[in-house]
Amino acid sequence: METGQKTFQTNSNIDKILNNTLSIQVSLSGLSFCILNTEANTLIYYSKTSFDKTLNPIEVLNQLKNHLSKTKILQQDFNDVRLIHENELATLVPKSLFDEDNLSDYLKFNSKILSNDYITYDDLSQGDIVNVYVPYVNINNFLYDTYGAFEFNHYSTLLLNVVFALHKNNRETTMYINITEQHFEIVVLGGSKLLFYNTFEYHTKEDFIYYILFTTEQLQLNPEEFLLILIGKVSKNDDLYNIAYTYIRNVSIHDNNTSYTLETENNEEFIKNFVLQNSF
Repeated sequence: METGQKTFQTNSNIDKILNNTLSIQVSLSGLSFCILNTEANTLIYYSKTSFDKTLNPIEVLNQLKNHLSKTKILQQDFNDVRLIHENELATLVPKSLFDEDNLSDYLKFNSKILSNDYITYDDLSQGDIVNVYVPYVNINNFLYDTYGAFEFNHYSTLLLNVVFALHKNNRETTMYINITEQHFEIVVLGGSKLLFYNTFEYHTKEDFIYYILFTTEQLQLNPEEFLLILIGKVSKNDDLYNIAYTYIRNVSIHDNNTSYTLETENNEEFIKNFVLQNSF
């Protein structure tokens, strides 16, 4: 990883708190931050910034620098820092076909990548699958200069690992849908096997149900039989749940309650960010 001169300094007046872990989620449409005090098992900070338009990585980095410079609680030395890269520059590869020397070959057929893009990969927790992706290297470099060593993963790696854990010991074919404001991910598991994964942008409830039914048809699933579990930004009172329930017989909503105490002003918003809340 390339690094340069430090562009941001932590505030020396803030005591180093070794039991605080910082998670940052970065995309071209926004930033999210949360701090978990691991000793008290308590979330003590959460904030989210949505951009007015889709930015490029350089503009996102400027937004990140600006946010950190104005937010005192983020200017401490953390025990752990974790970064989540959320973008479409990722693909899943079976381990049996994976070769670390051919990373760009896996991405070039379904993602627009440049010849100088840095490509890396995550090993998924099960399924003998590798997630190959392009991280935002400029943001990696900045965080390294700011906080020192940190962990980073692709958004889909964390999502799939948590869904694998939810599905443990479930032998039935199940469709999991993680819903955010602008996109949703469909994960279909049959027993311990990953049958399908993809992300879709949506603007209306009709977009939402179209992609669900299209996936159902492609996988030859019977809407009267398989279980659909909705995760994230959804409730039984909204249009997405209602239209899913209209076409799929067995629909439920995953309980988003966390294993730690929430002491932030934005608890309701935080628990709808399924990936970020499971990043610790």
